[in-house]
Amino acid sequence: MEETTTNRMPLIGDKAPAFKAVTTQGEIDFPRDYEGKWVILFSHPADFTPVCTTEFMTFATMADEFKALNTELVGLSVDSLYAHIAWLRKIQEIEWNGMKNVEVKFPLIEDIRMDVANKFGMIQPGQSNTQAVRAVFVIDPQATIRTILYYPLSTGRNFDEIKRIIIALQKADADHVATPANWRPGDDVIVPTAGSCGTAKERMETQTDDQYCLDWFMCFRKEKK
Repeated sequence: MEETTTNRMPLIGDKAPAFKAVTTQGEIDFPRDYEGKWVILFSHPADFTPVCTTEFMTFATMADEFKALNTELVGLSVDSLYAHIAWLRKIQEIEWNGMKNVEVKFPLIEDIRMDVANKFGMIQPGQSNTQAVRAVFVIDPQATIRTILYYPLSTGRNFDEIKRIIIALQKADADHVATPANWRPGDDVIVPTAGSCGTAKERMETQTDDQYCLDWFMCFRKEKK
């Protein structure tokens, strides 16, 4: 009986699988080429499809915003390099939602054999055996997976949310805090929960101008707007 090789889908906290690939911007060696940077690795089902076209136009117009956050974009689909090039050239001719003459400068991986897609669990048989779902992997400068998002084939991604995730993760890492529901830059952040009864009691009894507690386990730090 022939043995089949399966890859466990990487999870949050795992090291991102390494790979080398041909892209529309030349060959890349991941994660070596992205050392010290955050990476958004995202897949799309197919070139020349309307939802994917709107997504690539949006990502391309936001590329500088992500670069300002030390974040690089890397796209993937199981189409050929030549299909990628033809599609990206066609995108430049399309005007949508106020965007036109859009040039996609970030790399788009050719993955005809689905090698990279399978390493990251981007092929999900319940959706399609031949197309990658709309997966998003947020990977930190240590090549650790920090966030995973999956969208069905029919639903375009929310790119403001993807950017917010990057900012929130960077905030949490830099200040050792957590971010509450619907957090936006400038909103108050959550400080680590008290680890002892004494600390909990002290926090509740000594509120400060920049920190307040709703209960012993739920304390916030005010942020400058």
